[in-house]
Amino acid sequence: MRRRNRAAPPAPLPQRDGIDPVRLRLPEDPDGAWPTVRDHLRARYAGAVGGGRVEEMLRDGRFVGESGPVAGDEPYTAGRYLWFHRDFAVEERVPFDIGIVHRDEHVVIADKPHFLATVPRGSHVKETALARLRRDLDLPALQPAHRLDRLTAGLVLFVVRPGDRGAYQTMFRDRQVRKEYEAIAPHDPAVALPRIVRSRIVKERGVLAAREEPGEPNSETSVELLAERDGLGRYRLLPATGRTHQLRVHMNGLGLPILNDPLFPVVLPEGPEDFSHPLQLLARVLEFTDPVTKEHRRFESRRSLAQWPRSTHS
Repeated sequence: MRRRNRAAPPAPLPQRDGIDPVRLRLPEDPDGAWPTVRDHLRARYAGAVGGGRVEEMLRDGRFVGESGPVAGDEPYTAGRYLWFHRDFAVEERVPFDIGIVHRDEHVVIADKPHFLATVPRGSHVKETALARLRRDLDLPALQPAHRLDRLTAGLVLFVVRPGDRGAYQTMFRDRQVRKEYEAIAPHDPAVALPRIVRSRIVKERGVLAAREEPGEPNSETSVELLAERDGLGRYRLLPATGRTHQLRVHMNGLGLPILNDPLFPVVLPEGPEDFSHPLQLLARVLEFTDPVTKEHRRFESRRSLAQWPRSTHS
């Protein structure tokens, strides 16, 4: 008879710097390869941190079960939950603050700066909007309802109460949110605008840039020219879908790559962040009917793109 997995219990460790502890569930061990907890942890994390570091963490009580710190010589029990805080690497601070456009008991509408990731991922852990907001607003349960690319600035909706998150995520999934972006890119009078751009976008794991390929379209963006000067255009972009890199791919496909884009039209070599040259893409507007309060809501970013001062915004 197959054993039913029980729901994971709440973490016995508090957040650290706005980051939840890592939770692991000990897997089945049909061959008896791990007589003790130590044996499994050393095998599991040998490549990531090394056996010596695992020993240090066990000695320091860093691995915790539901009833407290775990000793390395405890018998291995499949299905048991353990928690620990990872060692954070030193991260360069993104030297821009997060704006708060709106906050109530249900949501926080953050105005994210360029270069700041929405959630912990890869080498960006503490320097993320989620970690900062949890710390700064003292909201440890805060979660994003959607994500915004690290290099894109603008509005992100965070949910205050875990029980509300599903309703807001469903709203984004079902395309019930009007999202308006602003971009600065070259101006080409030969490109007829406004227009609707539809194409098939593919993003492969391990490949930095998404690409367009022949086939049934899976993405759609409305592109409008708002103003032009000195060879540049200010564009309003209205995505009907949310594919990875969609706006950047579609603008590049029109021959109008967004300024300071390190992926389009050419993938640039990785190097230190140049905070003085942000991608000129801004998530300016979020508009929706709130799924919890049933109110109509419209929020607008207070940021402006460096290549086009806000005083010119219409």
